[in-house]
Amino acid sequence: MEIHTLLAFMATALFLAFVPGPDNLFVMVQSALCGRSAGLRVVLGLCTGLMVHTAAVALGLAVVFQESRFAFSLLKYAGSAYLLYLAWQAFRARPAGAGPGAEMGAKRINLYFRGILMNITNPKVSIFFLAFLPQFVNAQAGHVSLQLFVLGGVFIVATLLAFGFMAVFAATAGARLGRSARAQVIMNRLAGVVFLGLAARLATTQR
Repeated sequence: MEIHTLLAFMATALFLAFVPGPDNLFVMVQSALCGRSAGLRVVLGLCTGLMVHTAAVALGLAVVFQESRFAFSLLKYAGSAYLLYLAWQAFRARPAGAGPGAEMGAKRINLYFRGILMNITNPKVSIFFLAFLPQFVNAQAGHVSLQLFVLGGVFIVATLLAFGFMAVFAATAGARLGRSARAQVIMNRLAGVVFLGLAARLATTQR
């Protein structure tokens, strides 16, 4: 692939990563509640999910979610149910002393898998990749699948950079608020509302 194509794709991917959406909002909420380390684990989980979506597009599996209403609905409702579970955990969470760290009953390793589940249960990501990545592919150069994997890798790097920045920023703000038990309660309640909103958005999304 030509370098100017990769640079243009990288710039576009960085811009899209900073556009408010379910994934980066999820990162900021978890970082504010649980701290920088936890937020970065979520980011790594989300990026692992992007690897799955990249493979799905490169191998043609994303077409299934685009064409099959059942497959699309099954995945989005699974994602919505998981977000509702996170909302329930947030609403019942209690203050955990000074500073962030009330991880809503989850071990730190679970935050990584939480990011994976959050990403792969959103079928819109695969469909977005299916529509977005091929625009930067040069079919005349051959090896289309390899080009798609490269573009997916560049998108993941852009996501790591953007979401990592958001995680650090949100964790810093959360650390200041987390010194107050009352602030922790409010943050958990707000997180619950955010998760409910994300669940409703995912459940009502269309192909």
